Amino acid sequence: MPILLIIPLLLLIIVLLWVRHQRVLRQRAWLMREAIRNRDFSFRLPTKGLPSGERAMQETLNELGNTIREQVNQNEVDTWERLTRVLTHEIMNATAPITSISQSLLNHPAVKGSEIEDGVKAIYDTSRHLSEFVANYRKMSELEQPMLSTVELPALLDDISRTYPQLSWQINVPKNTNVRADAGMLRQVLMNLVKNAAEAGAQKIIIEASNGSKGLKGLKGLKGSKGLKGFPLELFVGNDGAPIPAENRPTLFVPFFSTKRSGSGIGLPLSRRMMLQQGGLLELADRPLLGCHVTFLLNIPYN
Repeated sequence: MPILLIIPLLLLIIVLLWVRHQRVLRQRAWLMREAIRNRDFSFRLPTKGLPSGERAMQETLNELGNTIREQVNQNEVDTWERLTRVLTHEIMNATAPITSISQSLLNHPAVKGSEIEDGVKAIYDTSRHLSEFVANYRKMSELEQPMLSTVELPALLDDISRTYPQLSWQINVPKNTNVRADAGMLRQVLMNLVKNAAEAGAQKIIIEASNGSKGLKGLKGLKGSKGLKGFPLELFVGNDGAPIPAENRPTLFVPFFSTKRSGSGIGLPLSRRMMLQQGGLLELADRPLLGCHVTFLLNIPYN
């Protein structure tokens, strides 16, 4: 082929590749813009096949999304904590004398067996229930500071699975996966998730790990925590219990929101706060694991 034909052909190929590349970048920018518009800061732009400069830029954008997500979660928790202090103070001041007086009246001879006994007992029971309600609320703002240490995640998960032998467990976490966390707090968070799943009728629990720093899903490429200190481990905790209705998802971590009659609505907000105190995150995953109806995502720093 004559050289005069080769050069224009090469130029045409370069132009087509450049146009295609720009179209891909525009599509990724649109996806990120839509994610931010919908307050979904868990977006992760693909970086495969990009030149080093653009790959570094998109990795930075991915990290920025994680930072925004952490800040949004922290601001929500701080807001509820400030509200908690005001509400608990005012409500306890109002209910304490009601509970005390109604209890004294129930023991009074003039009230026992009279027509007003049931009414006084209803006042006592209601005020006591409200006091317990507020006491649970206080847990949101009275957590002790976490004692961070090296936690062997597989051993912790095996121990939790033995607590619920009636459930079928599938744990896909590599051996020697160590995280930096408060062992007691992390255990309580996981126990809360499993307890909620069991109460929602779950028969199966699936737990999978991925290397959040690389954007991997599942276990591909995850060889344990060696060399990943400071990066987040993504731990997916899924179950096949009743799905969470779409209208309930935005208020899932709001204190005292519960779809269960006997639920206090404190478990998930408290669990999120404990994860934030340890430098991690707790969220509802965008898509459940295969075979699950509900999946939560925990971000835990590697040790």
